[in-house]
Amino acid sequence: MPPHRVDGPSLAAVTGFNPSDLSHLAIAPAGTPSFRTTFGNLAPRVGLAYQLFHSQDRVTVLRAGFGVFYDMATGETGNILAETSYPFGAFQFKFGGTFPFDSATQVPPPITVAGLSNPGSAPLSAFDPNLLLPYTLQWNVAVEQALGKQQSVSMSYIGSSGSRLIQTAIVSAPNPNFNSADLVSNAALSDYNALQVQFQRRLSAGLQVLASYTWSHSIDTASAGSTFVGSNSFVPRSLAASNRGPSDFDIRHVFSAAATYAIPAPKVNTFAKAFLRDWSVQDVVQLHSATPVNVFEADYSQLEQYSTQIRPDLAPGQQLYLSGSQYPGGKALNPAAFVSPPLDSNGNPTRQGNLGRNALRGFPLAQWDLAIHRDFPICDRLRLMFRAELFNILNHPNFASPQSGIGNADFGMSTQTLADSLGGNVGAGGFNALYQLGGPRSVQFALKLQF
Repeated sequence: MPPHRVDGPSLAAVTGFNPSDLSHLAIAPAGTPSFRTTFGNLAPRVGLAYQLFHSQDRVTVLRAGFGVFYDMATGETGNILAETSYPFGAFQFKFGGTFPFDSATQVPPPITVAGLSNPGSAPLSAFDPNLLLPYTLQWNVAVEQALGKQQSVSMSYIGSSGSRLIQTAIVSAPNPNFNSADLVSNAALSDYNALQVQFQRRLSAGLQVLASYTWSHSIDTASAGSTFVGSNSFVPRSLAASNRGPSDFDIRHVFSAAATYAIPAPKVNTFAKAFLRDWSVQDVVQLHSATPVNVFEADYSQLEQYSTQIRPDLAPGQQLYLSGSQYPGGKALNPAAFVSPPLDSNGNPTRQGNLGRNALRGFPLAQWDLAIHRDFPICDRLRLMFRAELFNILNHPNFASPQSGIGNADFGMSTQTLADSLGGNVGAGGFNALYQLGGPRSVQFALKLQF
């Protein structure tokens, strides 16, 4: 069901919602739901497992599955509702005057429909009244082969197709009644295909192994419903096809392996056995190819009244990348390879550039983590565990994607490690860079008493 109030004002509903022509966009009468509730969203799922071959140590199994999965359309509500969104708040700009403000200046602006047309006013945030729940079709086919009693290898094809996905548009002055609007509709599409290979060894003779490789390609017109990443913002349907490209999270090749081994104590003498027994090691190796980079013009942010990232044209005869030890990671984007798209008389781009969305790539990742631990039995119910954990044991440098905004001073070069870029705002709930992939070597020790 659409979001609705428990107490206080309700989210505004609108009429005249047509992204190709917003001249008739208007607020619907009070009590109108944000969008209509749809019923009959059936999500069938079916699975199949068939044993192709069986012997004492060799078993071959075919597995397949298909499912329809719906998403909640209200997830975008929190993104479009700021505390100054109508009808929950309002703000106004005032220039000049003295400080402290006089009493007239301190009076908060009224929260009214008429105020939405004022320059610098809060945006109108609304859903398409004909919004439908987004859904994804998912399917897979896998062959699993047992290699003895403790080992197996599997090969899978995984696919999915997303339709009616949520996407938000930030529109400047859709008509004289609104200064700006954040509008949510079923505008995005996605496709994913992958080959996955996995080897697994259950714990046997002190050794346990899990290794996997994935080749995949994820394509969409937007990788998130929110507009915090400008390339995910909705653009007019006449330009939407130009946004189809690799997903923000598209990584073509991924390999990971994990192994645990209990080191057997040598049978030499009592002293050596007491010192060398109960040791084990754990390894994790992670490798993946480079992540996408979306190059855009930092000086422009609007296309036909829609806020979005404007991509450049490619300059003929110029290489896209520069190489050399003077660049972090040994690689940088070539600023001479990009030129601005055509501009109108007001200095605004008339179209997207011919460089595709997420067309370039940053840096790959390679990291090996190692842990060593030993158990010290104290009595039947008490033991002490010592652990030493080494992250990125080879201290291999992993760089974040290069700066992609043309016009920025550091355009084309990476300015931080991958761990720092993944860390985010720790104070706002981000994960500390120390615990992310792609940081410098770090070591930690621990003692754990188990009882």
